[in-house]
Amino acid sequence: MNARTQTELLAPMQHHLNNSHLDALEEETIFILREVAAAFERPTLLFSGGKDSLVLLKCAEKAFMSKEGPYGGGRIPYPLLMIDTGHNFPEVTDFRDSRAAELKAELIVRNVEDSMARGTVRLARPDESRNVHQSVTLLEAIEEFRFDALIGGARRDEEKARAKERIFSHRDGFGQWQPKDQRPELWTLFNTRLQPGEHFRVFPISNWTELDVWQYIARENIALPSIYYAHTREVVERKGLLVPVTHLTPPRDGETVVQRTVRFRTVGDITCTCPVESPAANAEDVVLETLTVDVSERGATRMDDKTSEASMEKRKKDGYF
Repeated sequence: MNARTQTELLAPMQHHLNNSHLDALEEETIFILREVAAAFERPTLLFSGGKDSLVLLKCAEKAFMSKEGPYGGGRIPYPLLMIDTGHNFPEVTDFRDSRAAELKAELIVRNVEDSMARGTVRLARPDESRNVHQSVTLLEAIEEFRFDALIGGARRDEEKARAKERIFSHRDGFGQWQPKDQRPELWTLFNTRLQPGEHFRVFPISNWTELDVWQYIARENIALPSIYYAHTREVVERKGLLVPVTHLTPPRDGETVVQRTVRFRTVGDITCTCPVESPAANAEDVVLETLTVDVSERGATRMDDKTSEASMEKRKKDGYF
């Protein structure tokens, strides 16, 4: 899963990983962020308050707000967009709001609950996860604001469907992704041509791994929501996962509630996101822990990816992030 664990990455005579490769990854990400600003009229940056979007936001800060850069300490030239299911972890949404306010960035929040009120989203049952229905609310936001490019923090190492997606991922007039009809990306040349009603999803950190992200967080001292680090939480064991006990995910009959020291490797809707057992209390601890894992963060923590081998690809074809 983490391609950068080879022994040559270990700096001689030192007890920490060599992170010099992060400069190249950061440079590529900044280039893509600036390319989006130059090529599109109405781009937006998807910002959930999770670790990947915070890394992306840090790179956007360097791309546009650095006094040494070509933009001379300006503002991020596109708004931040969050699709809120109403079932997000409060630690994450609170952090999202404070970080956006700190950067004086425009934050647009659109809610799945509003789509439910309009009748464009209908749940099969009251306790159904709203995670998959974010696609509808996202497409409604794209239509409302006429966005032509959406920048996201997805990475190729997360999941098989994301592994085969381009950095500049074309979406048709229905917001759908056609994996067999992708545009080539040779020599970092991106085809950004669009027909009316179409848009792009852009993934500047596609080539990063989970290990790269955590090394960058440690190097740049990026603050994260507290649930990314070790804390005590009530959980139940279910299908090989540790399901957090909340009012949305109560224990089922016959399940035993236990307290564990856990952290979240990835953060999404409460109804489908699980923590992992971990004592890692800071970014450096997580880096060392990530070196030893052999299951991707989504594979280890996401209930919505357990439904079938192609569940993510199906959702992406329907307009998912």
